[in-house]
Amino acid sequence: MAEQNPFLYALSSNNAWAGYKAHQNPSFFSKLASGQTPQILWLGCSDSRCPETTILGLQPGDVFVHRNIANIISPTDINTSAVIEYAVIHLMVKHVVLCGHSSCGGAAAALSDSRVGGVLDTWLTPLKAVRYAHAEELAAITDDKKRTVRIAELNVEAGVKVLMANFTIQDAIRDRGLEVHGTLFDIGSGRIRDLGFGTRGSTGFDGSSDEVVRGKHAQLVFRGGNAKMAVR
Repeated sequence: MAEQNPFLYALSSNNAWAGYKAHQNPSFFSKLASGQTPQILWLGCSDSRCPETTILGLQPGDVFVHRNIANIISPTDINTSAVIEYAVIHLMVKHVVLCGHSSCGGAAAALSDSRVGGVLDTWLTPLKAVRYAHAEELAAITDDKKRTVRIAELNVEAGVKVLMANFTIQDAIRDRGLEVHGTLFDIGSGRIRDLGFGTRGSTGFDGSSDEVVRGKHAQLVFRGGNAKMAVR
C-alpha cells in the first residue's frame, strides 16, 4: 500500500473538521470571520507537540500566538516585539503567557557542548547563557531528563524577566492590570504547571486537580484525568 501523503491527509482532515464545526455550530465561522478578541497572548515553543489552543482546551479565536524554537524571548527580536505590541496595545489581551515544555530539543541542545550548526547556534545563545549562569545547579542534577526540565524552567524565568522589562507590557500592567505568567507544559502528562514567575507569583496551580470547566463552546468534565465533552 502506498504511503499516504501527509499534506493531502491534512487537507482532508481540515475539510472534515470544518464540516463538523459548522454542523455543531452553524454560526461558528461567520462569527470567527467578524473579528478576534483573544484574552491571552501565548508565547511558546514551535515544537509540534505543544499546540497551544489544543492543550488549553480552547477554540480558534481564543488565543493570539507567537512560537519559536525553545520559546526564547529576546528584547532585540523584532518579530516577538511586534507580536507583543499588537496583542497588548491593539487586541488588549488580559494575559501574557510564556510557556516552556519538557523534552525540549532546544533545551537539550543548550546543555550540550556540541554545535547544532547554522543559525540555530546563534538563536540558542540566550539559552546557552542561561546554562552558564546556572552551571553549578544544573551540573548537580544527574538525571538528564530532570536537567532538561530544569533549564526549561530557568529559560521561562529569564524570558519573563525580559517581558517584565518591556515598555509596552509595563504600561499595560500599570494602566489596566495586564497579567504575565510563566508556565511549563509537561508533554508526558499533558498538564501545564504555573511556575510562579510574572505579575502575581504562583497561583498554586500544578495541573493535577480534577474540576469541571465550562467554556464558551463546550463543557469539559474532568474526573481523574479523563475528560468528557458535552457540546451545547
